[in-house]
Amino acid sequence: MRGDADAHREGHRPALDRPVPVSTYRLQLRAEFGFDDAAAVVDHLDALGAGHAYLSPILAPTPGSAHGYDVVDHSRLHPDAGGRPAFDRLVDALHATGMGAVADLVPNHMAVPTPAHLNEALWSMLRDGPDSPFAPWFDVDWDVADHALLMPVLGRRIGQVLGDGELTLDLGEEHTEPLLRYYDHVFPVRPGTESLPVAELVDRQWYRLAHWRVADEELNYRRFFDVDTLAAVRVEDPDVFDATHALLLELIETGRLDGLRIDHPDGLADPRGYVRRLSERTRGSWVVVEKILEGDEELPDDWPCAGTTGYEALLRVGGLFVDPAGEAPLSALWRELTTEDGAPDPGFPAVVETAKREMVTRGLYAEVHRLTDLLVEICHSDVRLRDHTRRALGECVVELLVAFDRYRAYVVPGEPAPPAEAAVLDHAAGLARTHLPEDRWETLDVVRELLLGREAGSAGRTSEATRAELVVRFQQTCGPVMAKGVEDTSFYRWHRLVALNEVGGDPTRFGIPTDEFHSWCARQVQQRPTAMTTLSTHDTKRSEDVRARLSVLAEVPQDWTEALATWRDLAAGHRSPLLDAATEYLVWQTLVGTWSTGGAAMAGPIASDRLLAYLEKAVKEAKTHTTWTEPDSAYEQALQDFATGVLGDDAVLAAVGAFCERVAPAARVAVLGQKLVQLTMPGVPDVYQGTEMVDLSLVDPDNRRPVDYGLRRARLARLDAGARPDDLDDEKLLVTSRALRLRREHPQWFVGEDTTYTPLPTSTAHAVAFSRGDGSGPEVVTLATRLASTLARYGGWGASTVALPDGAWHDVLSGQAAAGGTVALSVLLDDLPVALLVRD
Repeated sequence: MRGDADAHREGHRPALDRPVPVSTYRLQLRAEFGFDDAAAVVDHLDALGAGHAYLSPILAPTPGSAHGYDVVDHSRLHPDAGGRPAFDRLVDALHATGMGAVADLVPNHMAVPTPAHLNEALWSMLRDGPDSPFAPWFDVDWDVADHALLMPVLGRRIGQVLGDGELTLDLGEEHTEPLLRYYDHVFPVRPGTESLPVAELVDRQWYRLAHWRVADEELNYRRFFDVDTLAAVRVEDPDVFDATHALLLELIETGRLDGLRIDHPDGLADPRGYVRRLSERTRGSWVVVEKILEGDEELPDDWPCAGTTGYEALLRVGGLFVDPAGEAPLSALWRELTTEDGAPDPGFPAVVETAKREMVTRGLYAEVHRLTDLLVEICHSDVRLRDHTRRALGECVVELLVAFDRYRAYVVPGEPAPPAEAAVLDHAAGLARTHLPEDRWETLDVVRELLLGREAGSAGRTSEATRAELVVRFQQTCGPVMAKGVEDTSFYRWHRLVALNEVGGDPTRFGIPTDEFHSWCARQVQQRPTAMTTLSTHDTKRSEDVRARLSVLAEVPQDWTEALATWRDLAAGHRSPLLDAATEYLVWQTLVGTWSTGGAAMAGPIASDRLLAYLEKAVKEAKTHTTWTEPDSAYEQALQDFATGVLGDDAVLAAVGAFCERVAPAARVAVLGQKLVQLTMPGVPDVYQGTEMVDLSLVDPDNRRPVDYGLRRARLARLDAGARPDDLDDEKLLVTSRALRLRREHPQWFVGEDTTYTPLPTSTAHAVAFSRGDGSGPEVVTLATRLASTLARYGGWGASTVALPDGAWHDVLSGQAAAGGTVALSVLLDDLPVALLVRD
C-alpha cells in the first residue's frame, strides 16, 4: 500500500515545509533530570539513531513535580529543569547533531497547587472571583448557592476547623496582601473583608473552604478526571488559547520545537476546533494527540493532525505475540481461582459495568449532578418537556455514561451530529434502555436527542446556550468515566492475562492475526502515515518487555497452570485468609513479568520496595478491598506479608526462577519481534527512555526511575565495534539502533511522501513479514518470529518460507545475505528470531 498524497490536503501530514520526525525518544524531565541532563545524553540518542528528542511537559509545573502535567505558569519553561537557558542549551546540542525536539503540551488543565499562590491565575480568581481577569480561564459554575469556588482542602468539616482555630488570618508586614492560612495551604483574602471575624471572613470569600470529602459531591469546577488538584482550562476561548500557548508557539515558530504531543484532548470542549486552531497557528507542524481509540473507532477525519500517540498500534503489535489458543485454558484458570463453587466468571464487560457505575454514583457524582441540573433546567424551561422529572433525568444520565463504550463522541453544538457519532450515542441508549424501567424510556429518548443537539420539545430551541453546554459537558464527562472505570479500576480487578490490561488495550482480545495487522497498517500508511507508534509510555501499566514476557503464558497455559499450583502450595505459609485469590494471582503474574533472567540486571525477582509499591497502588486502584481514601490496613498488611514472604522464600523463588528460565527463549522472541515491528511499521516510532535495552518497569512512578545511560553507551559502542550480542539486552539494543539508524538514513522509506507498506507472504503463521519503501519499490524487509513456544512444539521452521521481493538483500542485524524469491525461514532466522533486510 502506498502513502496517500491527499493526506496533505486533509491535514493528516505536516505541511510540506514543516519537519517530520522520523523517530522520537521520550525523555522524562524533572528536577533530577533537567534540560542540561538531557543535553548530556544527546550523544547517546544520536548514536542510537533517534531523530527527535520527545520531551515531557516543558512549561513550569508545581515545584518538585515528578511528571510536569501540573502546569502553574504557561509563560515560563520548567524552572526545576533549568529554565529557558538550559532548554536552549539542550536544543543547541540536538541541532548540532541534526536532531530536533518535540514536546508534550497540556491544554486541558492547570495545577491547584499548595500553596495556591504558585498559580498566579488561580490566585487572582480566588481573590477576585468572577471579576478576575483570569476567571474566563477556568470552567467554574459560579451559580451555586454561595457563589464561591469550592476548595476541598480541609482535613475535617469546616465547623470543626473553625472551632479549633485552625484557620488564621496573617496580616504580616512581609506580605503584600492579607492571607488566610490552613497549615500548608495559603489563600488570598477578598479585599474589604480582612477586618471581619474569622468565621464571617471565611464565609465572604470567593472560595468555599470545605472538607476534602465534599469534592466528589459538590465540586463546581471542571477537573482532570477525579483529580481535584488539576483544574480544567477553557482553551476554547481564543484569548485563553493565546495566553496559554504563546511560549510554545514561539518555540515552534523559531524552530526550537518541531512538533507537539497533545495531552488528553478529549477533555476539551471542542477538540476539533482546538486541533484546527493549533494547526493554523503552528503552520501545519507535526502534531499527535493522546487519544485512546476503542474497538473499530478511528480518529475523526476532520482533525488536522498527524494522528494519535499510538495506543492502537501498541494493541496490534502486542497482539501479534499473544497466542489465541491460550484464551480458553487461561479463562478456565482464572475462573477456578476467583469464583466459588463453580460459579461462572462474570466476564470483563460486567466488571467494567460495575466499576463505571461506582464511578458515576460516587467519585464523579458532582459531574453527573451538573449534567442533571442542566437537563432539569432545559426541561423546566420548555413546557413540552416539563414532566420529565429530576430523578428520571438523573437515572438516564447515569445509564448512558455507564453504557458509553468509548471516551467520548464528537458532537459540535450547532452542527448536525455526524452519523457515526449519532450511532455511538444510539448504541449507548440501546444498552441504557435495558437497565431502565419502561416508564423511563421516553425520558431517555429526550435525553438522547438533546445530547445529539437535535430538536426536542418545542420547535426552534436547539441553539439555546444551556442545550449547547449539555452537549459539551456530557462528552467531557464520558472520558473520566471510561478512564476511572476501565483503566484505573477494572484493569486491576480482572486480569486473566494481565499483559492485555493495557492503556488502549482490550483484555478480552487474545491475539491479533497477521492479516488483521497488515490491514490496519495498510490503512495507516494511506490515512495517517506519520502518526506516532509506541510500545511503552509514561502511562502504560507495565513496560513493553514485561508485557512480552507475560504474553508467553498464553503459549504455555498448561505449564503455567501447573507451575502456579506448585508455587501456591509452597507459599501457603505466607498466605493470610484475608488475601483474595485474584490479588494473589496478580502477584504471581507480576513476579514472572518482572523477573530478570540476566543481562544488565542480576538474575532474580524484582526488588521488594518496587513490588510492594506497585501492589499497594494496584489494590487501591481496584477499590475492592482497600482504597486511597478508605484504606484497610489489615488487608494491606496481609498482602505485604505475602509478597515479602514470597520474596524471602528460597524454595518459592527457585521454583519461579526455573519457570522463568524455561520460558525465557520464547520471551526473547516476543521482546525482539514486537520491537522491530514497531520500529519499522507505518508511523513515527517512539522509544520510551531506557527501553532500547530490556526494561522491566511497572506503572508510574516505577517507569520514571533513572536510566543508566553510561551502560547503554558502553554496550552500544561495543556492538558498533563489531562484537556479537552477549545477551538479550544487547540484542534489543542492536535491533533498536539498527532500525532507528536505517530510518534516519532513509526517511523516505518510512515517512516520505510516497512511502509504501506491503505484506509479504509466508508459509507459516509463526512469522510476520512486510516491506517498506517508496515509489521505486521495496527497499527494506521486516521479518519477525511469533509464538515461539508453539513453533517449537511443531518442530521448528522445517520447510517454512518467506517470499522476498526481487533483488539482493542483506540483514543489517546478522550480516546474512539473501536473494529475492522464496527463502527458507530457518536460514534467515538462524542467528536471531528477527531480521531487518535491506536491498543491496
